[in-house]
Amino acid sequence: MPDPDLAPLGFHEAPVALSILSHRRVLLVNAEFEALFGWPQAEIEGQSVRLLYPSSVDYEKTGSRWARRLAGQQRHEDERFMRCRSGRTLWMRARGRTLTPDEPFRLTLWAFDPVPERMSGTEVLTLREREVARYVVNGFTSKEIGQALGISPRTVEVHRSAIMRKLDVGKAAELVARLTGRG
Repeated sequence: MPDPDLAPLGFHEAPVALSILSHRRVLLVNAEFEALFGWPQAEIEGQSVRLLYPSSVDYEKTGSRWARRLAGQQRHEDERFMRCRSGRTLWMRARGRTLTPDEPFRLTLWAFDPVPERMSGTEVLTLREREVARYVVNGFTSKEIGQALGISPRTVEVHRSAIMRKLDVGKAAELVARLTGRG
């Protein structure tokens, strides 16, 4: 019979950042989460996950997207910007699972992994174009991207046009497919 103390030990010492949330508030994190995000367990537990997003726009858009997806299935994953305690922003893969499908955000488990610079074709893009591209992949409008990056929506459109030209795509859907390696 397994030792009942192994489950908490496995969660705490897992080699991936894990968290348990209720209604988008942190209930529990593990040691890898602390190391990755820089938030000590005692300071992050009980807080809104809004602390982990670069902006309120990111927080709201991601929450809406996940609510829709978790309502239809118990598991989902995506890639997004996340913010560390230091203010540093990382591109992360988030994998989540709801334990309460009737109310998707009541109790969820999350795993986070940093994603290396790997968007297909982005080596030809400038740093700013790569930033814009990451928001495009996550479905942000030019206005929302501009707000997040502190630039005008028109400047975002200029960067988006340059990205499409450099990656030789004609439509937004083609651009997303190319950037995510699906096209």
